[in-house]
Amino acid sequence: MAYDSKGTVNKVILIGRLGQDPELKYTPSGAAVVTLSVATNTSYKGQDGNYVENTEWHRVVLWRKQAEAAAQYTKKGHRVYVEGKLTTRSWDDKDGIKRYTTEIQADSIQFLESRADSSSAPPPPPPSETHVAEPSPEEGDDLPF
Repeated sequence: MAYDSKGTVNKVILIGRLGQDPELKYTPSGAAVVTLSVATNTSYKGQDGNYVENTEWHRVVLWRKQAEAAAQYTKKGHRVYVEGKLTTRSWDDKDGIKRYTTEIQADSIQFLESRADSSSAPPPPPPSETHVAEPSPEEGDDLPF
């Protein structure tokens, strides 16, 4: 049965900085995959008149040639432009508990800096407990490949 998707859009556009160096992995069938941790920042003026910065972390998945290119040409702190769609997937962890994650399946990525560039802006701060939108590192270990 085919479903009609008229009137709906699932589109994500991000410009952000990598929170860590990409780590290239391969599925059992040989497909290259990279999961990027991309930080975007917003700021606002708090009640005390001082600016407050908020970092949001996004999990971005790249496949095949794009994954290999990202692993080769980007590193922690580099800015990237990503277009893709939100997807949610589930798996059973090592204890048999069903886990879920929402991530961005990238359709395209543009590298806004070369690997040789030294970024003038510092890399984003590590996620804090109040601003983390990224799954825990253990979650990545339970991927089905």
